[in-house]
Amino acid sequence: MTSAGSGQPQALARAFAVVRHGRLWLVPTVLCALVALFLTLLYMGGILDPNGNLRRLPIALVDTDQGPPLPGQQQALGAQVSRAIVASTPAGTVQWRRLSQAQMQDQLASGKVYGALVIPADFTTSVAALTTPRASARPSLTVLTNPGLGSLGSSLASQITQRAAHQASLTIGRQLTTQASRQGADATTRALLGDPIDVTTRVGHRIGNHSGLGLTAFYFTLLLVLTGFVGGNVINSGVDAGLGYTDNEIGPWHTRRPTVPISRTQTLLLKMLITAGITVLTTSLLMVAAIAILGMDASHLPLLWIFSYCASLAVGLGVQAINAAFGGIGQVVSMFVFIALALPSSGATIPLHAVPGFYRFLALFEPMRQLSDGVRSILYFDARADAGLNRGWSMIAIGVALALLFGFAMSLYYDRKGLDRLTTRSSAEPGAAP
Repeated sequence: MTSAGSGQPQALARAFAVVRHGRLWLVPTVLCALVALFLTLLYMGGILDPNGNLRRLPIALVDTDQGPPLPGQQQALGAQVSRAIVASTPAGTVQWRRLSQAQMQDQLASGKVYGALVIPADFTTSVAALTTPRASARPSLTVLTNPGLGSLGSSLASQITQRAAHQASLTIGRQLTTQASRQGADATTRALLGDPIDVTTRVGHRIGNHSGLGLTAFYFTLLLVLTGFVGGNVINSGVDAGLGYTDNEIGPWHTRRPTVPISRTQTLLLKMLITAGITVLTTSLLMVAAIAILGMDASHLPLLWIFSYCASLAVGLGVQAINAAFGGIGQVVSMFVFIALALPSSGATIPLHAVPGFYRFLALFEPMRQLSDGVRSILYFDARADAGLNRGWSMIAIGVALALLFGFAMSLYYDRKGLDRLTTRSSAEPGAAP
């Protein structure tokens, strides 16, 4: 009989004997290396240079200046400033949208613009008064932000509009100081006229104080995707263990149930039905924790629950379909589809207008962008359909349809080919190659 003391060295020797086989290292080494490489490229590649990757960031430009033009000029200063701002902006970086006041408010309220620059109705009149005793206040330009589109996107738009407004102030200041010099103004007056315009910044479309500076939509969507992804994989493993196709291990405890003869197609249907049922619970708990316990600002609660359930369910069904098709590496594949490729292309933290083109391409079909737009519409933009809710519903429907078609097509194909999951293997000798 082998003593406990001698058994320990034998077990270690066996482990060292097995670990020398290269085939045991091959698959996990390759997979881990590829995951590390691609995750780094994907996540870091999208955030390093938002300003350098800026492409057509939509910002409203509202000119309400009513003039009249200054002496010797044909246009009011508002029109001149608007034209100069558009001309001085590097080509392709900003999409200046010339809108009326009402159009600007509508696009802020639907998340179509990241901010606005507003030229007031008395702009020319207040500038003209600076060189006369009638001056009572500095002319002003107003920068409006849209925090519902995320803190970084709103900040980018604010920086651009403030820079444009300051440049307009310096341009007008040069004209005023030249005129003042001709009129014999002293140095102090000329210095004050050099930068005459006051730039004020305020919120253009207000969101709640418990909205994470516009980030709750992203994190709430991330939770929906994660619960669908993790829940789908847990259900996949649990059902396989319950049907006797895999071992069930919890710490030192190990069980193996009798194998239930069931086809791949029937197994997939079972997993999807369980996913649909459990997602009711996870969605409800998610909303209770975020809204009732933590106090996240949210409205349209029934709509938010329905959308959240369908979104998380679409991800869960997609995970089941991928696992049915790819087997053991299905978790890695679904991780890339729903997490690795989806997060940097979501546009929820860094605007899609400020990431490389590859990520804008991914955003056309990756789920995080579609789902975050829908959640953002519900949380910040009064559930407006044109604020991303319609697109969210459409992509959920497409995602569910693709999951069902792909999953059942692959499982039916495997069943018809006779590729049963029941296999018989001989046991390996200790130290033999795996």
